[in-house]
Amino acid sequence: MAWEIHPAPEEADVRRCWPVFRELRQNIPTEEMFVARWKVQRDEGYRIVYLEQDGEVRAVGGYRIVHNMAWGRILYLDDLAALTEHQGEGLGTAILEYVQGEAVRHGCDAVHLDTGYQRNRAHRAYLRNGFELSSHHLEWKVPGA
Repeated sequence: MAWEIHPAPEEADVRRCWPVFRELRQNIPTEEMFVARWKVQRDEGYRIVYLEQDGEVRAVGGYRIVHNMAWGRILYLDDLAALTEHQGEGLGTAILEYVQGEAVRHGCDAVHLDTGYQRNRAHRAYLRNGFELSSHHLEWKVPGA
């Protein structure tokens, strides 16, 4: 069966996405914490889409449209993941294509994302889908946070 990509505007939809997010965001220990974070981010413009096949959510994307001085109006892809047992089936590429279409539809100048150094397989997928390595992302953690 072919897959379908759907937006997840409601909490019930978001909860269906939790098993995939759990694989990507291991720093979020419970579904309730995941939903709480989604509610805050939703109010800031964050959107989730999911790829469903045979009644199962197999891949997800989470993004927001923002403006910034460096890049103008962009779609920032916060999250992209597929269930481990379904990686390599083109599901991530399908989500990327959907998100790229959203960027065009919303008049964005580009799609941006950050990815961990160790995610070599993901890097190859991004490069195959037209992304370029264009910057380094640095972080400073607030003491005690």
